[in-house]
Amino acid sequence: MGGNRSWVTEFVLLGFQLSAQRELLLFWVFSLLYTCSLLANGMIFALICLDQRLHTPMYFFLSHLAIIDMSFASNNVPKMLANLVTQNRAISFVPCIMQTFLYIAFALTECLILVAMSYDRYVAICHPLQYTVIMSWSVCTVLAAMSWLCGFVLALIHVVLLLRLPFCGPREVNHFFCELLSVLELACADTWLNEAVIFAASIFILVGPLCLVLVSYTSILWTILKIQSGEGRRKAFSTCSSHLCVVGFFFGIAMVIYMVPESNQKKEQEKILSLFYNLFNPLLNPLIYSLRNAQVKDALGRVLQVRAR
Repeated sequence: MGGNRSWVTEFVLLGFQLSAQRELLLFWVFSLLYTCSLLANGMIFALICLDQRLHTPMYFFLSHLAIIDMSFASNNVPKMLANLVTQNRAISFVPCIMQTFLYIAFALTECLILVAMSYDRYVAICHPLQYTVIMSWSVCTVLAAMSWLCGFVLALIHVVLLLRLPFCGPREVNHFFCELLSVLELACADTWLNEAVIFAASIFILVGPLCLVLVSYTSILWTILKIQSGEGRRKAFSTCSSHLCVVGFFFGIAMVIYMVPESNQKKEQEKILSLFYNLFNPLLNPLIYSLRNAQVKDALGRVLQVRAR
């Protein structure tokens, strides 16, 4: 290390580095998206809790997805919004590491919840007569609990490996939050172990689960094609295509960020892609999965009727 090097106590988030007028515009746009995502996910979670008709495995996983999306956005977006309207973009070491930990934990948990949701749709469409037995409440609870546990344990491993590194030199994080790879670049030691673990985790938590999802949906598609009823085929395909679309975006962007080799151009692309996870994905999930769903619309109508009386 050397005796003349000092320990870094805070970092500076460089953000988007645009003109003041453009950053102010982004502040209002991002604030609107953030508020809408919180309201939409909060409404979905409340409806699932209040309406007994929505107490099914599919909506059980959707409630977890809503919690993850609200938490995920709230971890990074408020600090990003503050940085867009202030010149002080410093963040202390401990809050920065906590931001990194929660970002990884919520992202990994969402990956696994999406896999659980694909398994639920596979059983519902390919084995409908055994659905209530296979997807019992105990099974759903175990799947959800394991998703949260695995997500936070893997995030803890990444953070522990990060904390073993010395940070003594540059403190400018080239991102709008403390993203793992961006913080790693500032370490004053060899980060080969961290990078190897990140790549291995990407295979384990991204490529592996994505293959399981694709296998599930191949079976689902084959089953849908054999449905005699045109209406039944359309309904099944509509539900599954929405899920597959979100899964494709989520896993695809994550693999681009963490598995494609680094380059100067890629760093700027990562900032834009990260906005998908922090702003657009939390808003798209309730729109795609729930608000266009007839059961959720009916539940919302019943709640509004009760409130109106």
